[in-house]
Amino acid sequence: VMIISYHGAECFKVSQGDITLALNPISKDSKLKPTRFGADITLITTNHPDFNGRDQTSRGDKESFVINGPGEYEIKGIFIKGFLSEGPGKQINTIYLLSFEGINLCFLGALANPTLPDETLEAIEDIDILFVPTGGGGTLDPVSAYKLSVSLEPSVIIPMHYTKTALEQFIKEGGETKVESLDKFVVKKKDLEGKESEIVVLKEE
Repeated sequence: VMIISYHGAECFKVSQGDITLALNPISKDSKLKPTRFGADITLITTNHPDFNGRDQTSRGDKESFVINGPGEYEIKGIFIKGFLSEGPGKQINTIYLLSFEGINLCFLGALANPTLPDETLEAIEDIDILFVPTGGGGTLDPVSAYKLSVSLEPSVIIPMHYTKTALEQFIKEGGETKVESLDKFVVKKKDLEGKESEIVVLKEE
């Protein structure tokens, strides 16, 4: 069983068995509430205090393995690929594809430009869960965020980095009026079969 919880901005905790990942942890230098959980692996997409809290995910003598750029990695049986993309203000942003216990995750990070290079688009296939920014801090606006999400054909879309208005518009783009927020997303591979771009909204922890 995979458990995904949301910790504000673009920070997620993803756990399966005894392995925990931190996606874009919030640093102490951010104006937002810093991340407060330990992780085996930390993924950072953008060098900005709201996303690069690498120090926040190591605990005691347990150093978190930090990945903060493009490339191919394999740690603890998790395959990770990072692709270059454009973040707010032409900053470098890395899109990560992760294969974790048979579930494929795609984390878009602080993506600001919805036009992705062909080689990245070709690599992003068979996505089970897509994490997409929807309007916060100069990232994709809700309309282009939804368009890009659907074009990637994930089973489930988890919006992040949004304002209340942006989230409402994103959900409306998906033809829904309201989506109930979950405390955590608890999922198995077989739960994802037959789902097409279903929006899952998580409450902030």
